[in-house]
Amino acid sequence: MKFMLMMNAPRGTGDWAVINWPPEDLKAHINFMKRFAKELGDDGELVGAEGLAAPGQARVVRAGKGGAPEVTDGPFAEAKEFLAGYWIVDVDGPERAYEIAARASAAPGPGGAPLNMRIEVREVMSAPPVDV
Repeated sequence: MKFMLMMNAPRGTGDWAVINWPPEDLKAHINFMKRFAKELGDDGELVGAEGLAAPGQARVVRAGKGGAPEVTDGPFAEAKEFLAGYWIVDVDGPERAYEIAARASAAPGPGGAPLNMRIEVREVMSAPPVDV
């Protein structure tokens, strides 16, 4: 079963302003994420993973007149959280996806303390939920 694990970061909190972290803390965090991805890959569970740019770089696109792209700043300014990154894993069941999510949630932040990030776990559908 495939699952998408979405790492959500709270807006406006110091722990998530990684550009303000001491260099050694940022390096520890990045090294944790690299090791974590390598272990999942070595176990054959990792399909893909990426960190995402800060929300200030996000854009929202909709089809406008004649299908032309209408581009606005995004995501929503009033959003309390933003999507900071994701993993797609292929595991035996949801319990294993939850274990992986909990481990990702505990990635080190400033001073090495676990960030306890909010990780949303959703199954990747292999087919529509109903016959069409």
